[in-house]
Amino acid sequence: MTARLIMKLQVAAAVPATEEVLRVAFVHPRRPELPAWTPGAHVDLHLPDGRVRQYSLCGDPADRSRYEIAIKREEAGRGGSLWAHGNLVPGMEVHVSAPRNNFPLADDARGHLFIAGGIGVTPFLPMVRRLAAEETDFTLQLCARSAETAPLLAELRAVCGDRLRCWFSNEGRRFDPALLGGPQEGVHVYSCGPQPLMDAVTAALAAMGWPAGQLHAEHFAPVSDETFKPEPFVVRIASTGQQLHVPANRSLLDVLKDNGFFLRSSCETGICGSCECGYQEGTVIHRDVVLTPAKRQDRLTPCVSRARAHVTLAL
Repeated sequence: MTARLIMKLQVAAAVPATEEVLRVAFVHPRRPELPAWTPGAHVDLHLPDGRVRQYSLCGDPADRSRYEIAIKREEAGRGGSLWAHGNLVPGMEVHVSAPRNNFPLADDARGHLFIAGGIGVTPFLPMVRRLAAEETDFTLQLCARSAETAPLLAELRAVCGDRLRCWFSNEGRRFDPALLGGPQEGVHVYSCGPQPLMDAVTAALAAMGWPAGQLHAEHFAPVSDETFKPEPFVVRIASTGQQLHVPANRSLLDVLKDNGFFLRSSCETGICGSCECGYQEGTVIHRDVVLTPAKRQDRLTPCVSRARAHVTLAL
């Protein structure tokens, strides 16, 4: 498996989009074009202390001269946004990965319903820009505290027109997923935002009978389950028959790396999908927020996923 390209890019612009959101543009200091990307893609921002954070691209995929991201300042977050707001200034050079897309538009969809909460709207701007240009049916439900705190609102209004529905809590307007109604043939639903909104959308759509294959979500944070207790298990490598012991206090990814299997990795919390690999046998405990139900039949993320007793990896 080849390593994901990491580039030293230059900050071309860093301007406030709202009081809490910083919009940042990166360019290559020598090359006129960056690797291509598709709506829904994200990049990894590598911080100087070794931490890695994922941010959705919110610019125009047709403009390969730059990558644009929007970062909300999270006082109680994991520290990445605070560093970005305090340090990213024009002219600074930072390490940024080539784009990866775990949240693409469904190719076979005839219509699209988007549900965004706050900064969760960032992957949707490139999506609706493409769909508007293609004259494909879509609606975007945007939830935020107010118009002033809603990221990218001016651009969304210009692109979406009357296909944008805004739900601002300071005006007493709150989005109810039940408004989406029952399943619609060929229509896909995409959600991104705070976990309570995501949970409400998932529960409501499941109750209304929406098929899992028509539902797509992008998460900001890893699975949180204080009751989960990891157990040791054995992994078998299909190509060699080698068996490795994964203790309860170590990840499958770490054990693989210790034994010469260098899978690419980034977040190591189950939200980016970089380390995804195949498996053939065994009962897998999936703890990522990336893989679809269909992919989980033969794929896993070794940074967080585990197994009951044993698993055979397609390595």
